[in-house]
Amino acid sequence: MKSIEEFWPQFALRIRSGPLELAAVRDDDIPALVDLAERGIHPPDRMPFTFPWTDAPKTELARKMAVHYWESRARNTPERWSLELVVRRDGQVVGIQAFAAENYLVTRTGETGSWLGLEHQGRGTGTLMRQTMCRFLFDHLEAEEITSVAFVDNPASGAVSRKVGYSPNGQTREKRRDGELAIAERLTLLPAQLVRSQYPLEVEGLPALRRDIGLDN
Repeated sequence: MKSIEEFWPQFALRIRSGPLELAAVRDDDIPALVDLAERGIHPPDRMPFTFPWTDAPKTELARKMAVHYWESRARNTPERWSLELVVRRDGQVVGIQAFAAENYLVTRTGETGSWLGLEHQGRGTGTLMRQTMCRFLFDHLEAEEITSVAFVDNPASGAVSRKVGYSPNGQTREKRRDGELAIAERLTLLPAQLVRSQYPLEVEGLPALRRDIGLDN
């Protein structure tokens, strides 16, 4: 009998850097992620995300999160794919580090996104998980550019981007979560700009993932 990793290579991916391990979200991870989100990701008077999914009532949040991860898997093709990686620090689930790309074989670019439980913020984890993802993309998936976006009223995200080496790439005017105007800062990271962490990077499951997204045939 085939293992699920044989026909869904993301499940075999493991990325380790110091105290962190990043791995594709499995169904068994979703309850822990829901519990973490319900305990808080951001102060209640702020909304750092374009889509206010954390405002969902607790009775709906779990289902919406599960559907999001299922839909993310279902949409993956070599032309349009994403990595939704659960982040563990010293074995404990602390958040999500994601990357989304379209026409990657041509553009070699895509956008990072992440969230981190409030109780785990302020320890450098957000910076290290972004460094880990960007290093993996540049060194192992042949990325030539990585982008990010954050509302200017979300200084924590902007601070992480600066620490990792992203450069400002203009601002856009967006409709905010409450229907009001918000300014979004767009950022770009090139390989030479990446501020690498002190930790070595260990990767498992890479060959099958590269084939799955079309890098190796």
